[in-house]
Amino acid sequence: MKSLFWHRNPYDLKHTDMLFLQKVISNAVFQFDNCMLYRSLLIKRGFTREKLLSISSPAELPFIPTLYFKHHTMISVPERKLLIKATSSGTSGNKSMVGLDFQTLFAGLGMVLAVSRTHKLLSAIPCHYIILGYEYNRHASMAVAKTAYGYTWFAPALSRTYALAYNRGTYSLRLDHIKQKLIRLSHQPFPVRIMGFPFHAYWLLSQMKEEGIHLKLPKGSLIAFGGGWKQHASQKTDKKTMYRLIYDVLGIKEDNCLEFFGAVEHPILYCACSKHHFHVPIYSRVIIRDVDTLEPVPDGTPGLVNLVTPMIHSAPLVSIMTDDLGILHRNCDCGIQTPYLELLGRVGMEDITTCAAGAEQLMRTILEGENKNDSF
Repeated sequence: MKSLFWHRNPYDLKHTDMLFLQKVISNAVFQFDNCMLYRSLLIKRGFTREKLLSISSPAELPFIPTLYFKHHTMISVPERKLLIKATSSGTSGNKSMVGLDFQTLFAGLGMVLAVSRTHKLLSAIPCHYIILGYEYNRHASMAVAKTAYGYTWFAPALSRTYALAYNRGTYSLRLDHIKQKLIRLSHQPFPVRIMGFPFHAYWLLSQMKEEGIHLKLPKGSLIAFGGGWKQHASQKTDKKTMYRLIYDVLGIKEDNCLEFFGAVEHPILYCACSKHHFHVPIYSRVIIRDVDTLEPVPDGTPGLVNLVTPMIHSAPLVSIMTDDLGILHRNCDCGIQTPYLELLGRVGMEDITTCAAGAEQLMRTILEGENKNDSF
């Protein structure tokens, strides 16, 4: 695994394509041999161990809907080997739980170092962190809390301030506290790194603008979004509006506005390029599938997002079907040569089946031009 996940260039698909397929096959066979539930699911779909060994493309691998993981815990190693357990945010009521062993975490470390170095996130300059999300603590199991805390190690942390404070098993939102903290930090010399949910940023910055607060955060400050709008999708704003708001209130230019994409069932680090596109790294492949047939569709065609990675050793997450709709594009002007994923929105249905009526309706809306904003 080291030769793929410790490759220096996270977008060198040309020289790692065959290696990726080999790792995918190897991972799928390991999961088949070591997870009884995964083996049962594949056998029901006509996949034997020998058939797995003969696949010629990641698209041929059977996928599992993320919804399935919200009702079933699947692991392929003894539970004592799971060093970290993480759950999804569970906005729909159910949560996925994923356990990560040493081999998975070691591969992830190589990925994080390569991606953060490429996108210039690593810095020796100390900074203050503002996390517009859940406070990290030893009781926290949500992947978003662990991810946000991990982000605070890209540069030495002078302080960590959370919008969702933890107290005796519950979280309370304290945007006013964050506002006062930002005002104080604007008068000191060290950069400020802000990360979290875009809807919290939008609420906070809109309030500050209404109050006439216009700051100039120190040089090197940046803001990074991750997690989407989730249950606040009806309030979603387009990116240009958000970037103008960030500059008006915090003095942070668009060049220092970043975005991340990932999922607890697919913990690959997708970091947006200078054109705000999520390029596919060497650690994964993105397959867009037709909502009726679930067959792969050509680039530029909307469909359900199927994500593939061999990174997870401890669970059968090698190919998952998300409840997201997306389009795969090529030829970005940023200079990165890999395809990039445009996320259109969530399906918004109870289950993903071969006849994805909910997805089809949302796609029809998109294609009719009712959802043209380039939004978070």
